[in-house]
Amino acid sequence: MRRVLITGANKGIGWALAARMLETVPDAFVLLGSRDLQRGEVAIGRLIERDASWSDRLALVSLDVSDDDSVRAAAQWVVERFGSAPAPLYGIVNNAGVGLPASDLEPVLQVNTYGMRRVCEQFLPLLCPDGGRVVNVTSAAGPNYVATCSAERQGLLINDQVTWDEIEAFMQECLAVSGGPDAFAGLGLGSGSSYGISKACANAYTLSLARSYPGLVVNACTPGFIETDLTRPIADARGLSPAEMGMKAPAAGTVSPLFLLFGSPEGTGHYYGSDALRSPLDRYRSPGDPPYTGD
Repeated sequence: MRRVLITGANKGIGWALAARMLETVPDAFVLLGSRDLQRGEVAIGRLIERDASWSDRLALVSLDVSDDDSVRAAAQWVVERFGSAPAPLYGIVNNAGVGLPASDLEPVLQVNTYGMRRVCEQFLPLLCPDGGRVVNVTSAAGPNYVATCSAERQGLLINDQVTWDEIEAFMQECLAVSGGPDAFAGLGLGSGSSYGISKACANAYTLSLARSYPGLVVNACTPGFIETDLTRPIADARGLSPAEMGMKAPAAGTVSPLFLLFGSPEGTGHYYGSDALRSPLDRYRSPGDPPYTGD
């Protein structure tokens, strides 16, 4: 069995990815990560309702990516359930994410960026060291944010030699900014979008992680503009339906994560669009456009 941990999998894209994996990859085993155990149990039940045979390839993992103790306990649970040798995991999908107003940058970073690092710090020792997969689900909001930054800031966020210390220093500088978008722009920090900052830093972390673990296949991707609890308020605020906004169903957001987990991506340390084609880190590439071919 190829066991894959998916964080934030009790709903939305994470749940849809779990369902698609179980449906299309016969040897896939899903560790469904959920911050709320009750909601996780409901999510497991919905999967088993779809196909009762999937129950043998499912396990619920209590996991709050914003909490060090929770992530540590989740990794220990995996060891107790599946052992530590050989490595019990084939893949990790860092899917958990939140989106909040710009004034709430700290909690957004704690989930969207620091959360990824917490999970990797605890679970990478459990990942197959030769070809194990890490998929960081980020967003086009990352490149869109980078495009608004100064050339110097862009150079940091797209540098394949970037270190975690540099990424963290960048986040701390953003947290220290007082004022709105103009204050961020005056420092070369772009639009100041909390969500964009978190996803740009998550993409940069993907570069650093891939360099640190050359035996693994580590990539990031955007799922696309998907209707979820995170995006639905955008439509509500404009008085439009998600469909009118161009949002797609969660299943449509699984294309790139599935490819990066089980396909043959081009190397490691890259960012992919929702169409599973390489995309740049500093500007938006529309699905269907030619793939990015830069370094």
